[in-house]
Amino acid sequence: MTIYHATDSTFKKDLRSEGVTLVNFWASWCGPCRMFAPILEAYASDNKSDVKVLKVNVDENVETAAQFGIMSIPATVLFKNGKPVAKEVGILSKDGLKKWVAKYL
Repeated sequence: MTIYHATDSTFKKDLRSEGVTLVNFWASWCGPCRMFAPILEAYASDNKSDVKVLKVNVDENVETAAQFGIMSIPATVLFKNGKPVAKEVGILSKDGLKKWVAKYL
């Protein structure tokens, strides 16, 4: 599955109203964010259609980051039917990410 890049103006439209959406908050200067990016890409490519994956650059999309209380990055928020249900801060392994998301499918 493709990773979509959401902005403040597209976030609500990009978020799935039904089903599960994983949103990764990141910044280009963030070392752990760069380490987590290939893990997220591998997860998205393995996950065909169950979960939509969005990335939000916190430097360019301050409103969306503030709306969800993002204070540390990388932060990943899981949404179910358009509502946030879980949040993880830091790097997750691919298996850890799969297990975390599976709890909410």
